[in-house]
Amino acid sequence: MLYREAGDFKTSYSADSQTFPIRFDRWGYYVVLALAFGVVPFLINDYWASAVLLPFLIYAIAALGLNVLTGYCGQMSLGTGGFMAVGAYACYKLMTSFPDVNILIHVLLAGGVTAIVGVLFGLPSLRIKGFYLAVATLAAQFFLVWLFNKVGWFYNYSASGQISAPTREVFGIAVTGPEASAAAKYLTCLSLAVLMAWIARNMTRGSVGRKWMAIRDMDIAAEIIGVNPLAAKLSAFAVSSFFVGVSGALFFSVYLGAVEVTEAFGIQKSFLVLFMVIIGGLGSIFGSFAGAAFIVLLPVFLKNVLVGGLGWATDLAAHLEIMILGGLIITFLILEPHGLAQLWRLTKEKLRLWPFPH
Repeated sequence: MLYREAGDFKTSYSADSQTFPIRFDRWGYYVVLALAFGVVPFLINDYWASAVLLPFLIYAIAALGLNVLTGYCGQMSLGTGGFMAVGAYACYKLMTSFPDVNILIHVLLAGGVTAIVGVLFGLPSLRIKGFYLAVATLAAQFFLVWLFNKVGWFYNYSASGQISAPTREVFGIAVTGPEASAAAKYLTCLSLAVLMAWIARNMTRGSVGRKWMAIRDMDIAAEIIGVNPLAAKLSAFAVSSFFVGVSGALFFSVYLGAVEVTEAFGIQKSFLVLFMVIIGGLGSIFGSFAGAAFIVLLPVFLKNVLVGGLGWATDLAAHLEIMILGGLIITFLILEPHGLAQLWRLTKEKLRLWPFPH
């Protein structure tokens, strides 16, 4: 009964075209942000931070990046894990080379470095597309992992081959290293996730986003009406790689603290982020967050219910997780290609028309 548009009048074009035109949605968004910034940091502990909140926020940023490229521009990519590795290693080199610079600047600069690398590997998209582009980005994934494994300069010639994040502070509070608290890590990732979502939302609703979607829907027709495919495709690769690079930098410096490239950023990481986009919904900002939440919460739920509650073996629960994930991907691809975001849209439409749903 509360979800209505009656009396919610729009008196300007900007009011009608805002992200949340319905007042109920808008206030719900403000409430969620208020709880996320004002309540959760006081309740969070190490378990919830490491098991749920930090991976959810970091993977959501990566899913946003892949959604920009695949969902909005229609360019297939299987190199997300490799681009996350670029962000992580760029952040590590910046942290160790310029220890006095703010860690947030390092993270954003790491995203910029990844954007440059993404543009280089996006050049084949000007000539190939579909399956062949996916193979080209898959080659980028393997090449980048090999590069960070074999060239000692990237990990400062460490004997173990790992990179470890030194302690860095924001406003005098440690956000990386062993001294960082769960609340500080959470607020850092949350702030960047909100910033990235705001950037993505504004870009996809503007002229740049319309060019991406024109290329996605029919590239030849888009070129005929004046869309430059070179600028559109490379800008999508740049923005997508920037987001993925930021997520990789956070994944290394704030979340894990120490990584080894093959284990942390292998091909399974690329598929994991792709599954988030498929389940959450292609071409949807909300879908990126929904897919990341689902993929992160599924193993936590199975572990607590099946292993902790029912006493199942850990490997059995892990195999069941893979089966559920695979079944859901097939189900969504066949029955609902637009994922959880479309289901959420349909639910809201029925609520708006209740008690007369169509």
